[in-house]
Amino acid sequence: MVADVNPLNEFSGCHDGIINNFQQLQELVSIIQRTPDSEVIQPRAKKLLYFFDDVILIHHAEEEQELFTIVMECAEKGQQADTARTYIKQLVAEHREFEALWKEIEKDLRLLSKGKPANLNNKTAIKLAIKYLAHAEFEEQMFLPLSAEILSKNDLSALGLSLHLRHQRELPVNYI
Repeated sequence: MVADVNPLNEFSGCHDGIINNFQQLQELVSIIQRTPDSEVIQPRAKKLLYFFDDVILIHHAEEEQELFTIVMECAEKGQQADTARTYIKQLVAEHREFEALWKEIEKDLRLLSKGKPANLNNKTAIKLAIKYLAHAEFEEQMFLPLSAEILSKNDLSALGLSLHLRHQRELPVNYI
């Protein structure tokens, strides 16, 4: 017997790691203010670079191309669709804002990840962390519950398959 897998739980589960890493960014700022020790700073900076490049950007793409698309396709016209559209517009705008804030600190994080001195913009790093934590909470409290209300079992299956296919490295010829 195959257990029901809800792809919305995967988005929610991803937020746990995201929250942890943005808390790590806040801690890195604190560490940098206390010590210039590159042996402490370097591995944290490396981890954060990997996290943003290989987790956050992929997470944003999956939300925007898969989740947001199917939610809008399935939302009932009227209030439900209007609310979903408003939430999605806000979330996409926040994604772009976070990516821009990241670009402001990325160069310095790359230097720190190589054990080199850098002048990390603490204000921007903290702003990014705080805003992203609020973003994840909004998704958890507002958008994912709305998505669960909108998407039927078949819609969730289609979303799950779409996400599964995104994660496949190579698909055999004539996969489907």
